Amino acid sequence: MRDQSLQLIMSQKVLLNSKEVTIILHRLACQLIEKHLDFSNTILVGIQPRGVFLAERLKQILENEYQVPEISLGYLDITFFRDDFRRTEKPLEANKTQINFIVEDKKVIFIDDVLFTGRSIRSALTAIQSFGRPSEIELLVLIDRRFSRHLPIQPDYRGRQVDAINGEKVIVSWQENDGEDVVHLVTN
Repeated sequence: MRDQSLQLIMSQKVLLNSKEVTIILHRLACQLIEKHLDFSNTILVGIQPRGVFLAERLKQILENEYQVPEISLGYLDITFFRDDFRRTEKPLEANKTQINFIVEDKKVIFIDDVLFTGRSIRSALTAIQSFGRPSEIELLVLIDRRFSRHLPIQPDYRGRQVDAINGEKVIVSWQENDGEDVVHLVTN
């Protein structure tokens, strides 16, 4: 049993510790302020499930530490907009979409934890149309896995670029959900 635990630990590498995650979140918040300054026409949309934690944290930093007033935040479920949702053996469980504002002619910032193939973002682009036609859409991710794209999608804001091969996974843990802020690179 101990050998299995050791093997699991050895196959995990810390990409970002809690302090580094905090620094990156503040940098991303500052980049958003530089670009948008006035958020009255800008909406943050966390992509369910894992982008929600990042979106909530950024909203909190923007409002509490940078005194940006009244930021609109929504959650977008893309489960049934994915092009692969019928290809799995187990039934998918949808998350909750919560967008309680008008998207029409607004600047939308999609927020997700990891950009991998780009398929989730393609799905989000389709799903958001149910709520209106934004004037523009940007993408903010904590981790950008370069060289893994299936679609020509790139982030406008990125916390860190990671060169990971397909057998490796990037796992983002959040204090609110997992007990700590940390990003691991896990090798199968």
